[in-house]
Amino acid sequence: MKEHIAQILAGAVARLQDDGALPRDLLPAILVERTRERDHGDYATNLALTLAKAARCKPRELAERLVAALPAGGPIERIEIAGPGFINFFLGPDAYHAVIGEILEQASDYGRSRRGAGQLIQVEFVSANPTGPLHVGHGRGAAYGAAVADLLEAVGYRVHREYYVNDAGRQMDILAASVYLRYLELCGEDIPFPANGYQGDYVWDIGATLHREQGERLRHPAAEVFAGVPADEPAGGDKETHIDGVIARVQRLLGREDYRLVFDAGLDAILNNIRQDLKEFGVVYDEWFSERSLAENGAVEKVITRLEQSGHTYVKDGALWFRSTDYGDEKDRVIIRENGQKTYFASDIAYHANKLERGYARVIDIWGADHHGYVPRVKAALKALGDDPARLDVLLVQFAVLYRGGAKVQMSTRSGEFVTLRELRQEVGNDAARFFYVMRKCEQHMDFDLDLAKSQSSDNPVYYVQYAHARVMSVFRQLTEKGYAWDRALGARHLALLGETHEQQLMISLSRYPEVIETAALDHEPHLLTHYLRELANDFHTYYNAHTFLVADEALRNARLNLIEATRQVIANGLQLLGVSRPDAM
Repeated sequence: MKEHIAQILAGAVARLQDDGALPRDLLPAILVERTRERDHGDYATNLALTLAKAARCKPRELAERLVAALPAGGPIERIEIAGPGFINFFLGPDAYHAVIGEILEQASDYGRSRRGAGQLIQVEFVSANPTGPLHVGHGRGAAYGAAVADLLEAVGYRVHREYYVNDAGRQMDILAASVYLRYLELCGEDIPFPANGYQGDYVWDIGATLHREQGERLRHPAAEVFAGVPADEPAGGDKETHIDGVIARVQRLLGREDYRLVFDAGLDAILNNIRQDLKEFGVVYDEWFSERSLAENGAVEKVITRLEQSGHTYVKDGALWFRSTDYGDEKDRVIIRENGQKTYFASDIAYHANKLERGYARVIDIWGADHHGYVPRVKAALKALGDDPARLDVLLVQFAVLYRGGAKVQMSTRSGEFVTLRELRQEVGNDAARFFYVMRKCEQHMDFDLDLAKSQSSDNPVYYVQYAHARVMSVFRQLTEKGYAWDRALGARHLALLGETHEQQLMISLSRYPEVIETAALDHEPHLLTHYLRELANDFHTYYNAHTFLVADEALRNARLNLIEATRQVIANGLQLLGVSRPDAM
């Protein structure tokens, strides 16, 4: 309906231009919005206020001219001019009755559109380092990224979902060293485990698997592993230099092939765990992109060479620096360390260059909020390479804070003291997790209340919405038990009988759904859909409690059945986009 009103307003502007009341070269942006109060109509526009200067007349006078140039009839019952020149549109009952028919006819396609015109978009999300299981913080990025991707697809974009596997770099070396040290302990070695190593039980499990498969073939005495390694804290040393020394010794003792075997044992075990967790969470990717592949195929060397040849680098203190300050970053960034190792940032430059080379119209990165300082340097690198940084959108997601029994649960990947996504799903279920994670804007902090998520009450938003769906299904079961049959065609002919206030409100809410989907998709704000579904469920529950659906009057009964089935369909469509189930009974 917004599009229809915008179109007829555009026609009115064209007629005024033909009459000389408006400049011919004027191309106005026509904004049509739903009103907040029904007394002000269903939709309103401020077009007269925005064009008054060009028309050289008062806004209210221009509003009168625009209204006079609008066609009569159609779904608009009346038009009023309010205040200094707002134009308010009041729809007739038939406009909302038509919505019920559209929903029942389009079913699961209702609310979908071709706004994206098939443009290809990449959405990269989660991409957690495969150094441990996914925790509840990662879960929010997973639920948010999946919802954003599904919403974009719903409005006509082709979406490529990608996970960037950080299977190279220092953190993975720390994991490999941690696995090897646990393996040595199982061989009987007395190991002073580094404070900076990965200490979770999952590292023990990987070490045990390695021991079962390799026996003691990889064993080296602990004294050899720690020979010449700087002291660890709290023994008066530095934990970072200590773990780096341990990594270097492990690499030297094992040699290239065996170190790679240990490295891959940790990587494969954890990555398989992550894949399974996400799959069970309803999050599926089109591609798992390997960071290591960028080094192996020369992509990292290629972008570094391009930056050097274009004069965007310099050498300082034995390291190669990228002049990111030339593009607005707060300081220049190292891409090759003094020891010759390439930084994670160098790989990230190559990865983003690779993304744009693949031909995506837009690339969306969904990162944790702690990466906010990383955005300017990535965009700077793309610009230095001659790419358009505007093609990259970075959405930052605050980690969720978990509360159990009113107490905050601490999380730390290194110490192993964290609540995994798997544990969360087992405790509250996928549905509550997926819904709760996207109830707030991604950049806002989120407190995840486990007690609320598990409650079966109207205070639990996902339960409340799902219960509305289940209630409609129960009505249709009762219909059969009473010996009735739903006559959709009969109901469609008698929608004019739906004159109750609750019915009118429900139809208005149903008509809003396509607008909510489009806004949520284009603004990357799935929380708008959760809020809408809660409001729609409230409208339905209020209607359910106030009226009987299975009345003796056949015409009214079927009209109401059409209305509640349309409601069920919209709830089902919205929940599906959020990755939440649609129960038939609760």
